Amino acid sequence: MNRLLLGMMLPLVLLAGSSCTDDDEYTQGQWMKRSGFEAEPRAYACSFTIDEKGYLCGGFRGANKEYMNDLWVYDMNNNWEQLANMPTVGRKYATGFALNGKGYVTTGSVKDGSYSNYVADTWEYDPVSDSWTQKDDYKGGPRDGALAFVIGGYAYVGTGYNEDTQGSYKDFYRFDPNAAAGSQWTKDAGNGGGPEKRAYGTAFVIDDVAYVCCGTDNSTNLSDFWKFDGTTWTQLRDIANTNSDEDYDDDYAIARYSTVSFVIDGYAYIATGYRSGVTADYWKYDPNQDLWYGDSDDDFTPLTDVHNNYSGASSRDGAVSFSNGKRGFVLTGQSGGSYFDDVYELLPDEQEDV
Repeated sequence: MNRLLLGMMLPLVLLAGSSCTDDDEYTQGQWMKRSGFEAEPRAYACSFTIDEKGYLCGGFRGANKEYMNDLWVYDMNNNWEQLANMPTVGRKYATGFALNGKGYVTTGSVKDGSYSNYVADTWEYDPVSDSWTQKDDYKGGPRDGALAFVIGGYAYVGTGYNEDTQGSYKDFYRFDPNAAAGSQWTKDAGNGGGPEKRAYGTAFVIDDVAYVCCGTDNSTNLSDFWKFDGTTWTQLRDIANTNSDEDYDDDYAIARYSTVSFVIDGYAYIATGYRSGVTADYWKYDPNQDLWYGDSDDDFTPLTDVHNNYSGASSRDGAVSFSNGKRGFVLTGQSGGSYFDDVYELLPDEQEDV
């Protein structure tokens, strides 16, 4: 387990929930199986959350090399409904986000014969009218595997991959859907540098501050970790054992790509993804201490152990997540040649018997 050294105290709830011995009869957190996704199993879709509803769009199913453009909504009361398809070709590894009550999908890869092409188009979804409107193309150029976050009333999209140009990117662009056509995207590097270039990373937001981590570049899983307040990038402790800071134990196994993240009650969670293979573990981040707690001692319940499903669930990457700030879900994804349509909710304060 990852612990502060002597002289620093964890909140009692974390200490009680995270400390395990050989005699313990539980692991921390329960995964609960929810109503399965009501369309074809898939991976590499994109998602966004508006109020109490999670939206899943597109994705890829490898058996027939099928690129999808459908849109589905999950109301977190365990109900699914199909909505209007994107009025364009299907795509994988697109980037989704929600802003001002509307959803957006940008970039990704589309099918071109037996190959994939990178794209930069941006689409706005209005849940009131169940309709799509095209917005300005992403100004950073075609790519897939980018990440997005929303702070300060704007969306930010950056990083990603295009093997036809420079490989991985580290740039970020700010999106204002209310700006005039032709000026909706502006380059925004912030002050103080920013994350290394990467693809297939993840981002989450706590108290209007964005955090960026994970991803891969040159076949290396990246361990740098950053936060961004809309003006300045600040580097945080790495998510791997890479430094000599003796104020904490950083025996982390967090670095990975094609993972998902979500926020519950002011804490962030990273789950699944690809490390040295597909994974089923999850990690919890406390922004007040800049510390992670997780599965290095097998005491956080993996997705392979589902409370209300005796067979558990498969390790995976290429999943998506929904989060309304109070609840977090992980769904779809793939492992090898298998594609999934299952949905799981993490109850982080519960304990699972072992």
